[in-house]
Amino acid sequence: MEGVKAEKLIRLSKSFLGEKEKNAVLGVLDRDFLGMGTEVQQFEQALTDYFGRKAICVANGTASLQLALEACNVGVGDEVLVQSLTYIASFQSISATGAKPVACDINPISLTLDLNDAAKRLTPKTKAIMPVHYSGGVGNLDEVYAFAEKHSIRVIEDAAHAFGSSYNGKRIGSLGDISCFSFDGIKNITSGEGGCIVSNDADIVEKVKDSRLLGVQKDTEKRYARSRSWDFDVSEQGWRYHMSNIMAAIGLVQLNKSSEMAKKRQRIALAYDYFFSSHKAISTIPHDYSEVVPHIYVVRISDMKNRNLIRKKMLQLGIETGVHYQPNHLLSFYKLKNTLPLPVTEAIFPELLSLPLHPALDNKDVSYISKSLLELI
Repeated sequence: MEGVKAEKLIRLSKSFLGEKEKNAVLGVLDRDFLGMGTEVQQFEQALTDYFGRKAICVANGTASLQLALEACNVGVGDEVLVQSLTYIASFQSISATGAKPVACDINPISLTLDLNDAAKRLTPKTKAIMPVHYSGGVGNLDEVYAFAEKHSIRVIEDAAHAFGSSYNGKRIGSLGDISCFSFDGIKNITSGEGGCIVSNDADIVEKVKDSRLLGVQKDTEKRYARSRSWDFDVSEQGWRYHMSNIMAAIGLVQLNKSSEMAKKRQRIALAYDYFFSSHKAISTIPHDYSEVVPHIYVVRISDMKNRNLIRKKMLQLGIETGVHYQPNHLLSFYKLKNTLPLPVTEAIFPELLSLPLHPALDNKDVSYISKSLLELI
């Protein structure tokens, strides 16, 4: 296969945009109010209706996690339990508050947080737990919330991968303590950038509304009236983390087509499952795709010693692949001595490979990708 060059590149992930999104952005430009205003208000209301509980829009998914943690009074000296196998944003959002992210191991089947391991890492400083909905699956949320209640800690769900997913028939974001979503360019829906915090806790909602606008109290209402606060007070640290009208305009269109895009993602994942179901070296994450809307499609290849070579050869065939994610406890900034090992994470990570997943793929693409990997393996 050396020297083979594909005519086109099948991307690992990409935005799924059309004329409606473009026209929505042009509409904002024509109205000449680009900051946080009417479109953000409309997007928040549409998300609130979608989840059945209050949604607050922010600049990105990382900001949503940080603001949710701070609204729970997580800060210097506190600890937050989180799996190591997640994007760096989960850890950075915790350390940005001054708290310590405590790296936990994963369940080897679902690749979500292992609560038995998390229990070993509990200390009097533990203030919250952050379950990461890896690939769109959520693991056993009932157990997560029972664990949190038992130990009197908050739950901040990192649901960046799970927009549209459900748990026991209930939409993620419509239940539980606090759910945080990302709307960056390649997520299940996008607003170009952006994210949101969803909760029924009125205190959390009000704190986030102020914190995203530099801590200026009650400034949200002014912005929605195309004004701003000139005479105001600030009592806590805030951040410039609000969403813009341009982002919200894209998000509104994407939300309206989210069901269509979700079905395409589910269909693609099911097709992959079919191709790999009988291969002894390849295992997949067992998801019920009637409930899970996958953001990424990850396979585990037993005893894979040559992932870089496989990725190189797949790229020669015009197939972009990825690795989700490098464990955070191995990064210099978060590496700590004298801590409990994470054997499952460290054993599984070298065997993971992410395949293309986005609504622009068709059946022919999925067949080509699957057969190419099977041939290489």
